[in-house]
Amino acid sequence: MLDNFHFLRPFWLLAFFALLFIVWQLKKLRLANSAWQRVVPKHLNKVLLANNETGKPLALLPIFLLGTLMILALAGPTWQKLPQPVYQTDKASVIVMDMSFSMLATDTKPNRLTRARFKALDLLEKVADGDVGLIAYAGDAFVISPLTEDINNIRLLLPSLSPQIMPELGSNPYPALTLANDMLINAGYQKGDIYWLTDGITRDELQDVNEFGREHEHSINILGVGTEQGAPITLDNGELMRDRGGNIVIPKLNARMLAEISERNDGNYQTIRNDDEDINDLTRSGNVLAVSENQQQEMQGDQWQEFGPYLLLAALPLILFYCRKGVLLSVMVPVLMSASLLTSAPVQASVWDDLWKRKDQQAQDKFNQQDFDQAAAQFKQPEWKASALYKAGDYENALQAFNELDGLDATYNRANTLAKMQRFEEAIKAYDNVLQQAPNHQDAIANKALVEKLLNQQDQQNQDQQNQDQQNQDQQNQDQQNQDQQNQDQQNQDQQNQDQQNQDQQNQDQQNQDQQNQDQQNQDQQNQNQQNQDQQNQDQQNQDQQNRDQQNRDQQNSEQSESDHKEPEPEGANQTEQQEQQEESEQPGQAKESQAQLTEQELEQQQKHQQILKKVTDDPNLLLRNKMRLEYRKRRQNRSSIGVKEKW
Repeated sequence: MLDNFHFLRPFWLLAFFALLFIVWQLKKLRLANSAWQRVVPKHLNKVLLANNETGKPLALLPIFLLGTLMILALAGPTWQKLPQPVYQTDKASVIVMDMSFSMLATDTKPNRLTRARFKALDLLEKVADGDVGLIAYAGDAFVISPLTEDINNIRLLLPSLSPQIMPELGSNPYPALTLANDMLINAGYQKGDIYWLTDGITRDELQDVNEFGREHEHSINILGVGTEQGAPITLDNGELMRDRGGNIVIPKLNARMLAEISERNDGNYQTIRNDDEDINDLTRSGNVLAVSENQQQEMQGDQWQEFGPYLLLAALPLILFYCRKGVLLSVMVPVLMSASLLTSAPVQASVWDDLWKRKDQQAQDKFNQQDFDQAAAQFKQPEWKASALYKAGDYENALQAFNELDGLDATYNRANTLAKMQRFEEAIKAYDNVLQQAPNHQDAIANKALVEKLLNQQDQQNQDQQNQDQQNQDQQNQDQQNQDQQNQDQQNQDQQNQDQQNQDQQNQDQQNQDQQNQDQQNQDQQNQNQQNQDQQNQDQQNQDQQNRDQQNRDQQNSEQSESDHKEPEPEGANQTEQQEQQEESEQPGQAKESQAQLTEQELEQQQKHQQILKKVTDDPNLLLRNKMRLEYRKRRQNRSSIGVKEKW
């Protein structure tokens, strides 16, 4: 407990010097009030008056003890912490990266782009306590990462940014700033921080950037990358970049122009350096936006429990002692006199004013000093209170106060209040009531004429606004009709394209079917020829076998002419048996051939799948390039490029 003991307001301990001074003054005044001090010389006071007048040091001890307790209570002693809910405020930052070819200049080693990437990584760490987004631009701008609290995604994408992956060459910062504004507004941030890393802009681009700054309230912080001397741009093939006239392009950093842009847009400008001071200065100030209560994230913080009020409980008995009749005045007068000696000015307090003036008198003084708010709070009379509220600009409460009053002046003041609140019709009616009671009331006549003029102007403005709204509505309807017509034309065009694709697909399918039929016919013809050839070979074999059998039978007949004569078997039976044996021998071969064809088809299908998978890449560089090219094609169909561009 003693390790955490401290005072919340330690400067109040300096009041001990004032307390000691007051006690010393009280002691002097107590001695000065003695009658013997006027008679006895000062150098004999300690000897002659020691027992009676100067021997009462304990008389001032209660005052010293009371002052000590009050000073310690005001200093706020504490040693215990209490949890309390605190709320986190949100801020949003958008990093805009210049990806023009001038970022490949080598005046900062190894080149401007590499240094800008490292600085962007350092910047991420500084702004990581809020939402962060990333935009890259060249001839056009693209969102690389939307606003997110996870900066790891941005950290992985930054090294993949380069001018080579941008769909359009050039340097056009205005679309990038517009994208940054849309990103912040869509996320609910009316104000945000834009951190722009670039190596410069041209005079033509300056007009677009200034126009953006006038229309939006975001702070633009710029980090200038490069030097004022500049350097050539080295391309991938090792050649130096040249302009249309064949001259070598040497981009230079115009730091003054970029600094003026940041200054006009409540931002900071820094030129890139080798240390971290440029990023520290760039992020020194930012737009921290307090979110609404339902969006606030509750966290746990620490608050010290103050024990000063408990010391006041110990001081209460002493305070009650000095509240006795006559005691407080006898003590306070010397104290006030001592305080006047310290400040060399009279003590002023509201309690002092209450002793000599009524509340209405104090309020009248405030009214004369044009402190109308304080006067309205202190006035008790309804007429003066209503007038003070009117002077203070609190017309709602002033109207309520005048409504509670009667009389011509109250009606006139009520009319003036309604006029100040721009409730002109009610004010005119109130002026008419005044004129009915006092037809020659010049102020009411003049104010009524002025209010009627203002009412006519308001009606005219309302009419103009209605006409303008009607025109805007008609224009929106016309735009909607044009948009619907364009959508219908686009749908018709898409339908025609779809029909054409279906027709082409049918033709292709028909050609494939014809080709398959032709292949099948060729295969059948080959099979038929093979079968005919096999049949001829089989017939030849059968014929040879029959000849051999005939020879054998003739020989047997000649040897056994008288006995064991056998009639030769019919040729048809032998042919049928041989054909069956041939078919049985051919069936396993056909099955093996079909199985081999099926295995080859599966292998071809697997190879196609492998080729398709190889085409899918996980390289962030290629993914970003393909994403931006697809988005760029869509933009070219919908709108033209905005802003001024340079090809490098």
